[in-house]
Amino acid sequence: MPTVVSLFSGCGGSDAGVVNAGFNVLMANDILPYARDVYLANHPETDYVLGSVDNIKHFPKADLLVGCYPCQGFSQGGVRQADRKINTLYLEFARALNYIKPKAFIVENVSGMVRSNFEHLLKDQIRVFSDAGYKVYFKVLNAMDYGVPQERKRIFIVGIKDNINVEYSFPEPTHGIGGHDFVTIKDAISHLPEWPTGEFYDQGFHWYYMSRNRRQNWEQVSKTIVANPRHMPLHPLSPSLEKVRPDEWRFVSDKPARRFSYKEAALLQGFKGLHFPETEKSTLNMKYTVVGNAVPPPLFEVVAKSLPTSLWE
Repeated sequence: MPTVVSLFSGCGGSDAGVVNAGFNVLMANDILPYARDVYLANHPETDYVLGSVDNIKHFPKADLLVGCYPCQGFSQGGVRQADRKINTLYLEFARALNYIKPKAFIVENVSGMVRSNFEHLLKDQIRVFSDAGYKVYFKVLNAMDYGVPQERKRIFIVGIKDNINVEYSFPEPTHGIGGHDFVTIKDAISHLPEWPTGEFYDQGFHWYYMSRNRRQNWEQVSKTIVANPRHMPLHPLSPSLEKVRPDEWRFVSDKPARRFSYKEAALLQGFKGLHFPETEKSTLNMKYTVVGNAVPPPLFEVVAKSLPTSLWE
């Protein structure tokens, strides 16, 4: 079984994906204690190193290196600054790449990285990975095209050792036109209770929240699941929204409305039966945070499965 080292692992979305693709994760790493708690509650066999990656001096040898380094500086959610320090964590990933020298690597990040004002950072990542001895491929994929009940565009950067005579091709969409029907909100969460006490963020809807339509119907895929519970999309049982001004929406009725719960958000991310342990760090906000920061496991799985099997022979 091919082996994996995972960096910036969070609660394990990428790693659930590679496990489902037939890999064995030797080591994972993140700085968020509750992300580690959730990860180990679901994947207790993995050695999870808590702390900043720049404090890790030695990595186990592995066939594949994966990482989803933080990307707030590229994100559409909040201030976008191309030169924030958080945007240079790819250099730590490159350090691990040079140490481990795996046959391949996979990186996931927000699609905003391809925007013109971030182009120099994307090019620098490709240069750094190429200099480490890898053929580099990148593409923006949408999770809904691969069976995830959520519209979520992400860039994937894949590398294969340049002395190995194989190429990488990104997976073709499996859902949508010519494929399976999209997986809907109804498919994912209709079996859950409508008002799960203590599992959803129940504060008011501030003006910024109401500046856009955050609701989809049962028969649609969800809008993007986010880490901030204040900005979590609306559950379909909520009233519809109507546009009253360019940046203002309002509910069409006084019927009760709520955001998705953290458990619903996990299912809409493509997790299956994700367990959330109760620990000293397990606040409601933190449960939302680890889910919203995660990679949809089915999306990471298809990217990993598309690596040529000859790499591991």
